[in-house]
Amino acid sequence: MSLPDSSRLLEDVRVALAEVMGDDILLAVEITRDTRFDDDLALESIEFVALGEYLREKYGDRVDFAAFIAGMELDEIMSLTVGRLVDYIAETLVAV
Repeated sequence: MSLPDSSRLLEDVRVALAEVMGDDILLAVEITRDTRFDDDLALESIEFVALGEYLREKYGDRVDFAAFIAGMELDEIMSLTVGRLVDYIAETLVAV
Protein backbone atom coordinates (compact mmCIF):
# COMPACT_ATOMS: atom_id res chain seq x y z
CA MET A 1 0.00 0.00 0.00
CA SER A 2 1.37 3.46 -0.87
CA LEU A 3 1.70 6.35 1.54
CA PRO A 4 -1.14 8.87 1.69
CA ASP A 5 -0.63 12.17 -0.15
CA SER A 6 1.81 14.09 2.06
CA SER A 7 0.70 17.47 0.69
CA ARG A 8 -2.86 16.67 1.79
CA LEU A 9 -1.63 15.58 5.21
CA LEU A 10 0.44 18.76 5.49
CA GLU A 11 -2.68 20.78 4.76
CA ASP A 12 -4.56 18.77 7.40
CA VAL A 13 -1.86 19.65 9.96
CA ARG A 14 -2.06 23.33 8.95
CA VAL A 15 -5.82 23.25 9.52
CA ALA A 16 -5.31 21.49 12.85
CA LEU A 17 -2.79 24.12 13.98
CA ALA A 18 -5.14 26.93 12.96
CA GLU A 19 -7.90 25.25 14.96
CA VAL A 20 -5.67 24.79 18.01
CA MET A 21 -3.73 28.07 17.91
CA GLY A 22 -6.13 30.34 16.06
CA ASP A 23 -6.27 31.38 12.42
CA ASP A 24 -3.72 34.15 13.01
CA ILE A 25 -0.94 31.55 13.13
CA LEU A 26 -1.43 30.97 9.40
CA LEU A 27 -0.82 34.68 8.78
CA ALA A 28 2.17 34.91 11.12
CA VAL A 29 4.09 31.78 10.09
CA GLU A 30 4.38 29.90 6.81
CA ILE A 31 3.82 26.33 7.94
CA THR A 32 6.02 23.95 5.96
CA ARG A 33 7.50 20.52 6.60
CA ASP A 34 10.49 22.26 8.22
CA THR A 35 8.41 24.34 10.66
CA ARG A 36 9.33 23.43 14.23
CA PHE A 37 6.68 23.22 16.89
CA ASP A 38 8.84 24.83 19.57
CA ASP A 39 11.03 27.42 17.85
CA ASP A 40 8.72 28.49 15.03
CA LEU A 41 5.26 28.00 16.50
CA ALA A 42 6.00 28.22 20.24
CA LEU A 43 3.38 25.53 20.79
CA GLU A 44 2.51 25.25 24.47
CA SER A 45 1.83 21.97 26.22
CA ILE A 46 -1.94 22.54 26.31
CA GLU A 47 -1.83 23.16 22.56
CA PHE A 48 0.04 19.88 22.09
CA VAL A 49 -2.81 18.15 23.93
CA ALA A 50 -5.41 19.94 21.79
CA LEU A 51 -3.50 19.03 18.62
CA GLY A 52 -3.48 15.39 19.68
CA GLU A 53 -7.23 15.49 20.28
CA TYR A 54 -7.83 17.12 16.91
CA LEU A 55 -5.77 14.46 15.13
CA ARG A 56 -7.55 11.67 17.02
CA GLU A 57 -10.93 13.08 15.99
CA LYS A 58 -9.79 13.40 12.36
CA TYR A 59 -8.03 10.04 11.98
CA GLY A 60 -9.34 7.95 14.87
CA ASP A 61 -7.36 6.22 17.59
CA ARG A 62 -4.81 4.88 15.12
CA VAL A 63 -3.06 8.29 15.08
CA ASP A 64 -1.97 8.51 18.72
CA PHE A 65 -0.04 11.78 18.99
CA ALA A 66 0.47 11.39 22.75
CA ALA A 67 2.10 7.98 22.29
CA PHE A 68 4.15 9.36 19.38
CA ILE A 69 5.75 12.09 21.47
CA ALA A 70 5.87 9.98 24.65
CA GLY A 71 8.54 7.85 23.00
CA MET A 72 10.78 10.87 22.40
CA GLU A 73 13.51 12.49 24.44
CA LEU A 74 12.93 16.12 25.43
CA ASP A 75 15.35 17.44 22.80
CA GLU A 76 13.48 15.47 20.12
CA ILE A 77 10.18 17.01 21.19
CA MET A 78 11.76 20.47 21.21
CA SER A 79 13.00 20.02 17.63
CA LEU A 80 9.90 18.21 16.32
CA THR A 81 8.95 19.41 12.85
CA VAL A 82 5.63 19.48 11.06
CA GLY A 83 7.18 17.19 8.45
CA ARG A 84 8.01 14.54 11.02
CA LEU A 85 4.41 14.64 12.26
CA VAL A 86 3.13 14.38 8.67
CA ASP A 87 5.40 11.36 8.11
CA TYR A 88 4.14 9.74 11.32
CA ILE A 89 0.51 10.23 10.27
CA ALA A 90 1.21 8.81 6.80
CA GLU A 91 3.04 5.76 8.17
CA THR A 92 0.31 5.13 10.74
CA LEU A 93 -2.47 5.32 8.18
CA VAL A 94 -0.67 2.83 5.94
CA ALA A 95 0.01 0.42 8.83
CA VAL A 96 -3.68 0.00 9.55
